[in-house]
Amino acid sequence: MRNNKLIHRVFWIILLALIWQIIFWSGRFSPLVFPSLLDIGGTLIDSLLNGELTQQLLFSLSIIFQGLVISLVLAVFLSLAAHFSEIAASLADTLVAIAHPLPGIALMPLVLIWFGVGRQAIIFIIIHSVLWPLVLNLRTGFSSIPEIYNLVGKNYALSRMQRMIQIMAPASLPYLLVGLKIGWARAWRALISAEMLFGAVSSSGGLGWYIFQKRVFFDLPGVFSGIIVIVIIGILVEDFIFDKIEERTIKKWGMKS
Repeated sequence: MRNNKLIHRVFWIILLALIWQIIFWSGRFSPLVFPSLLDIGGTLIDSLLNGELTQQLLFSLSIIFQGLVISLVLAVFLSLAAHFSEIAASLADTLVAIAHPLPGIALMPLVLIWFGVGRQAIIFIIIHSVLWPLVLNLRTGFSSIPEIYNLVGKNYALSRMQRMIQIMAPASLPYLLVGLKIGWARAWRALISAEMLFGAVSSSGGLGWYIFQKRVFFDLPGVFSGIIVIVIIGILVEDFIFDKIEERTIKKWGMKS
């Protein structure tokens, strides 16, 4: 199944690339606004070899990793508190209802005032994008655990902490992975948007800043090079990280067919 998915993915990518090149060869658009794949590929390779694009990529990945870790810790804490306390549950429901539909870009003017254009501003946007889908899915996962599991834990005289680690965490793992997938996709988009808006941070910048710079100088092959890297990272994370975790855990344990 995994090999078929990879083959299908490669087939459609090659087909789309061929369609792009055919449109370029048709001459209907100027090469300045519709560059060929050779120009894009050449710019991509040059940017990777001279370290420009590599540095921007590492910068973006470091920021999104920090945001994801902080979001995961906050989501687990808030979801567990909501599971064991009606007051915390009411607070969590209200926060999710308010913040989950709110796009990160709508908060950027406030973030600029509160945090400036530093790393903290981008991390705040990432946390906002990731935290609420994680809380929503974790709360669903905790509430979906059969009551018999908790009764078994109590019969074995497990403490609340032991039940959380040995019962609740494994049983809610499928919901956690779904929440992480949604949160990752939202965070990746928010990161690029924030970098394009905030610009360079501490004399450095990420992929969004790289694309913004290329756009300013009307370097369309450079713009598409940045976009290609963003797409590749998204596919790699989806297909080779989340799918791998899923295969090694919930599919292996028979929690998903």
